[in-house]
Amino acid sequence: MKGLKQYTIPFVGLKEGSHQFQYQIENTFFEEFQYEEFNATNVKVDVEFVKKSTLFEILFSVNGHVNVPCDLTSEPFDQEIEGEFKLIVKFGQEFNDDNEEILIIPFEEYQLNIAQYIYELIILSVPKKRVHPDVLNGTMKSETLEKLKELEINKEKSVEDEATDPRWDKLKDLLTGKNT
Repeated sequence: MKGLKQYTIPFVGLKEGSHQFQYQIENTFFEEFQYEEFNATNVKVDVEFVKKSTLFEILFSVNGHVNVPCDLTSEPFDQEIEGEFKLIVKFGQEFNDDNEEILIIPFEEYQLNIAQYIYELIILSVPKKRVHPDVLNGTMKSETLEKLKELEINKEKSVEDEATDPRWDKLKDLLTGKNT
């Protein structure tokens, strides 16, 4: 993960108060994590780093789009994403990231790499079900949708409407206790 050095914040030299950082995320960022779900990525990340005497507050904000395949048609489209995440960084004897909102780093640390938090926020900002906007508004034309419509169950025809074999009807009467 040598390509993620630009996401390291050297907090020792920062004065107390609020500091702003901006990052433009593209596919090369995800290649460092060996994540290949996105065809293309254009996401802006704003980081507000608030340094206090005993802790740091970091607010991550992402906004942009990722190009992903539609779950219904496999057609690629740009999925708009946005999300926020707040992280509290405290100092302690040893590194501890058991709590997802509080990070404890050793006293001797002098910098913090935030790439993992940016990665997770972007991944979690993408909806679980990704549907192309043209599918939602009904203008999508694709072979996959045509095949789904062809295979769709006809709701007007139900199983009960079909004629049944009278021998099975007599057996059903035995199960329900109806005797004719």
